[in-house]
Amino acid sequence: MGNNPVVARAFLHMWEEPCISGTRGSGTVFFSGCSLRCIFCQNHEISHGGRGKEITAVELAGIFRSLKDKGAHNINLVTPSHFIPAIREALIIATGRDGQPKNDMQPEREMQSEKGEQTGKWNIPIVYNTNGYDSVEGLRTLEGLIDIYLPDLKYITSDLSAEYSGARDYFEKASPAINEMYRQVGAPVFDNDGILQRGMIIRHLVLPGHTNETLKVLDWIAQNMSKEVYVSLMSQYVPCHKACGHSVLGRHITRYEYDKVINKFIKLGLNGYVQERDSASERYIPDFGTSDYFPES
Repeated sequence: MGNNPVVARAFLHMWEEPCISGTRGSGTVFFSGCSLRCIFCQNHEISHGGRGKEITAVELAGIFRSLKDKGAHNINLVTPSHFIPAIREALIIATGRDGQPKNDMQPEREMQSEKGEQTGKWNIPIVYNTNGYDSVEGLRTLEGLIDIYLPDLKYITSDLSAEYSGARDYFEKASPAINEMYRQVGAPVFDNDGILQRGMIIRHLVLPGHTNETLKVLDWIAQNMSKEVYVSLMSQYVPCHKACGHSVLGRHITRYEYDKVINKFIKLGLNGYVQERDSASERYIPDFGTSDYFPES
């Protein structure tokens, strides 16, 4: 990938956590490319295949505004880490923020169109939706621009992260990155409708045959993060890409595996969300074949 962002699709997404999608949808921008090479990636056609359209930071800011105008609860940046400089520029253009830690005593500036017309205050959160394999230095350049962090914590064990995602140092990078995210946004803040306005949700996808890894992840979160941090335990795994026919990953999780990780989640007293097993369906995988960046449905 080059300096300009490559966008695969932008639309109102209804299948995120309830406090993200709400009733009107999350204004989701799927970026092409990825810093990991997960063999089970459900979005492999854009993360590995590179499908998408190269645009400028100014055009990206226009996408953010368009999604906001369509009623999005937030702007949701999916797999953004390799485009941080351009995304930072686009966020400053779109929101009028200056990229510094937000001072609640100072009102946000009015947005202006390219013609200098007043277009109203920016009043919805920005969500940074990442695989967790982030640099602390990169995240610090976004301080004051991101309201909600939505990182994965995929693995603790380096052998697994090397085998399945091509990154032996995954946890070595992800754990300080998640701590930095929490430092920036703190405890969750919801509006009167239960929509998250600020805070962090840590996601973890349960892999078949690897529930012990999930238990390690949940233990780490419980021991190292505030109980105010929400956790999203995801059972939506569907064999995709190179996992189809894989000796371990080529199946859905079982009822036993599902119950095992939920019981651990409850025992640890974690806050957040647990997906139903019927979420493991290809119907929830976004369609990246559309040519319409802003489909109505």
